[in-house]
Amino acid sequence: MSAQNVLDVLQDAFLVLIRVGGPVLIVALVIGLVISILQATTQIQEQTLSFVPKLFAILLTLVLLGNFMLNTLMAFTDQLFTIIAGL
Repeated sequence: MSAQNVLDVLQDAFLVLIRVGGPVLIVALVIGLVISILQATTQIQEQTLSFVPKLFAILLTLVLLGNFMLNTLMAFTDQLFTIIAGL
């Protein structure tokens, strides 16, 4: 396996990481930011207020995009097994 092949696999792995983890992280970031702005404007400093909506938003994102994430991971795994079989 040449260095170029290793770099290609690593590049694909990072793209899969972004595709699978990105939506969840973006939703958590946006919900956290919105809740923080609401807490700052209303001066309510309850810690659980930011945790519960973020948890529900992340779970909803996983339910809605779980099929896409699983298909992406399965395609990457198939690609890796094909590459390994060709060695």
